[in-house]
Amino acid sequence: MENKNTSTGNMPVKRISAGAISVSIWQNSGEKDGRQYEFSSMSIDRAYKDKEGAWQHTSQLRTADLPKAVVVLSKAYEFLILKEKATAQ
Repeated sequence: MENKNTSTGNMPVKRISAGAISVSIWQNSGEKDGRQYEFSSMSIDRAYKDKEGAWQHTSQLRTADLPKAVVVLSKAYEFLILKEKATAQ
């Protein structure tokens, strides 16, 4: 099975943030048993400044980040469900 990100320029279709925590939603395509299909995936990110003051990013979260992670993931789920519902109509 092959998965490819089909977003132009490898950009997410949606990005949702709460403070330093963000989730990016990606549109992907795959092929299995000769059939093409599309699916969404998400990546979660925490931004922070290093000792030199430069912005860095990590997927590792701290305990205090969890409430914001819940918010952005809930909003991502809402976006995907509404998108799916609109596509079905």
